[in-house]
Amino acid sequence: MRSLILSSVARIFFAIMLAGSVWVLLRGHNEPGGGFIGGLVGAAGFATLALAAGVEAARRTLVLHPVVVMGLGLFLAFVSGIPGILTDASFLTHQWGTLAGVKLSTTIVFDVGVYLVVVGGVLSFMFRLYAEDAR
Repeated sequence: MRSLILSSVARIFFAIMLAGSVWVLLRGHNEPGGGFIGGLVGAAGFATLALAAGVEAARRTLVLHPVVVMGLGLFLAFVSGIPGILTDASFLTHQWGTLAGVKLSTTIVFDVGVYLVVVGGVLSFMFRLYAEDAR
């Protein structure tokens, strides 16, 4: 049996936790936070949804398979290190610049990659545990 109260507020909690995880991700280099903590908060949002509506609802909301999300994150983290090699530095030497007055760097690409790896890894593990529990 599922909790009526949890089922009622799960979508709201999911949206708030996902927005909070993106906020933590984006503020990560200036203050505490970043891709790892943001990814954990995002995965907790999906876990809340899975507890309330079931694993299949959480999988449908994720759209991509968690392993694909992990692979995309690993690719982004790797790509963020390439500009360092191209500028005659070492791998993962991050580059900064401005575009239309906005400061940009390759560190945010790395953090997004870490975020996706954490979300994909935690959800892959969690979905597998739920699948074995259902048996």
